[in-house]
Amino acid sequence: MTKENIIKLVEKAKEGNQSAYRDLLNLYWGDIYRFQLSKCKNDYEAEDITIKTFSRAFDKLALYNSKYAFKNWLLSISSNLFIDYLRSQSKKIVAIDIEKENIVIIADKAPSPEDKLIQEQNLADLLHYIKQLKPHYREVIHLRYFQEYSYKEISEELGESLNNTKVRLLRARNLLSKLIKKRDSTDI
Repeated sequence: MTKENIIKLVEKAKEGNQSAYRDLLNLYWGDIYRFQLSKCKNDYEAEDITIKTFSRAFDKLALYNSKYAFKNWLLSISSNLFIDYLRSQSKKIVAIDIEKENIVIIADKAPSPEDKLIQEQNLADLLHYIKQLKPHYREVIHLRYFQEYSYKEISEELGESLNNTKVRLLRARNLLSKLIKKRDSTDI
């Protein structure tokens, strides 16, 4: 696809054209996913960061400068999200083995009591927002984040293509994000 065609697609997407979003997702999904898989070596995390990449990119599409290649813009977003992922994984505990006179660093993945309380409160708020979505968006959110289905399992469950499932999940996440942001702006 030529640079001009890609710019036209981006412009259509900026205007809210859903097929343009889908075409951009289909065009660059493989590149971004392979990039993430090479970084984190984990299929689930690579898929999750790839979805977040497109979500962030589509939310910030108005900021895209057509002087630069769209793929490079996506890769820079994806790279930043990978760095965020690494930071979230970096909480550590130091364990000292006195018998071997050894210091071992162990990743601490357990949330603190404060984190647990915040998570419970946030989950209740999140469920409230999810209930405001249309049923077909609630369903895909529920399957992905509460049942922890893979994208393939969700597409089989819904009887849709894998790409349509990814687009539906992306739209559901964007709508959910807008609901939350709308609430946050009214709370100020």
